[in-house]
Amino acid sequence: MAGTDEAVDAGDDALYVLTALLLTPAQFPSVLGDDYPEACAALGLEAAAEGYGLVLGQDGAGARWTVVIDDVSLVAVAIASWDCGMEYDLSPDERSMVAALPGWPLTLAVSAPGVPAPHDPEPDPADGDLPPLSPPATDSWGPAQRRLGADEIALQWANWRAQIDDADFAVTPEGGDAPGDDTFAKAAEAGTHEESAARGSEEVEPAADGGADRADEEPTRPHPGVRRVLDEARAYVDTAPPVGRVRSAFAHEDARTLRVDGPGWSMVARTDDIAFVLLDEEPGEVLPVGRGPELPALLDALDKLAVRPS
Repeated sequence: MAGTDEAVDAGDDALYVLTALLLTPAQFPSVLGDDYPEACAALGLEAAAEGYGLVLGQDGAGARWTVVIDDVSLVAVAIASWDCGMEYDLSPDERSMVAALPGWPLTLAVSAPGVPAPHDPEPDPADGDLPPLSPPATDSWGPAQRRLGADEIALQWANWRAQIDDADFAVTPEGGDAPGDDTFAKAAEAGTHEESAARGSEEVEPAADGGADRADEEPTRPHPGVRRVLDEARAYVDTAPPVGRVRSAFAHEDARTLRVDGPGWSMVARTDDIAFVLLDEEPGEVLPVGRGPELPALLDALDKLAVRPS
């Protein structure tokens, strides 16, 4: 976390830095979109190949601002330093600033000392009275909340995975894997990786009941939404999706964590394990998908085309 006594010149006023985020093809705030171009468009930016850094802070009057800079390396070093508990003076050069956007796209649990409480700045007619950026509502379910839920599963994979017994997966007559009804876990009010516990965000608690033993039950058919997700994800292998729809990050040893998004759905998976699917049409539900005969090959193929942090 940035020290709130640090300030950068953001035009007519200083900005007291609270935190920073990366907006690159391999790592961007998922709340903004299903892929990198969509996330950039949400901020009115062109999808530059090198990406951007987002600096969130307050001006001297306490107003919230998101400053976009093109010095990605500077922001990456700052984030890495803060994550290691080290101090880092994030002071981007004014020449690197691309835009100063009112508001914050995420909820922050911190504020700058010695200035008024965080609030949106007054509308500026010169900006066309654009509404300030704001975090998504926590009392409804939609694409943003679905993506935030997927972020939290990726962040707390071990906790979510511990709730699922491989015996919970019933094999269908067609040979696919289907989650039983009791394996659905709640993902209400999910936080984001950018707002991890170290930065004061709320975290999702996985469901205590991971599902009952259904060894003697009749096989069940896959959730139709899960079948659709697997088919659409498989189509990515043949026709490359927009950059950022498939992202790969280090998990452990030779395994990778995959994040795959599409219209109305998100999937989080480990290349050596199972997958979790979230759907717009299933508010707050997390649908586990077993390894089965199809998933391993699909995950390996997706990992080959995924963008990775440099």
